[in-house]
Amino acid sequence: MTELPFATDLYPRSALDDAVAVYGRFAQIELVSEDARVVVRVTSSSPAREARVLSELANHALGRAVEQGSR
Repeated sequence: MTELPFATDLYPRSALDDAVAVYGRFAQIELVSEDARVVVRVTSSSPAREARVLSELANHALGRAVEQGSR
């Protein structure tokens, strides 16, 4: 399992949900709310695949957060 925390003041939950909807078919993804952050946990067939999925998910979530902030 690989995990990465996202600060909720920078990444709205909806941006993370959108990213999970896109990348959830490539790995098992869990979102865990902890105070002012959401931890994304990715489990897949190998650590390299987990890292790749998490990296792509983070990039997608950032793009969605920027789009949502510009409205």
